Amino acid sequence: MSTRGINFLDKWMAEHLPNAMTDDPAAISELADQAMEAAGREGIEVSEIYEEVGSVFEVIAEAMQHREGSLAG
Repeated sequence: MSTRGINFLDKWMAEHLPNAMTDDPAAISELADQAMEAAGREGIEVSEIYEEVGSVFEVIAEAMQHREGSLAG
């Protein structure tokens, strides 16, 4: 069920991204890897997340960009 995957990713980002501020692709890639590892520990297949979002890297990068913009504004 892909809804389970997107719900996990939303929750993971809410818990982990507030502590991270970067536009560095390597750092964002590491965050994406951490999210996928955490999903695996929760028994969620990576495919469940990719079905909904396509690219976890892009979702995290976009979330970071929007958050940084809101802090500056």
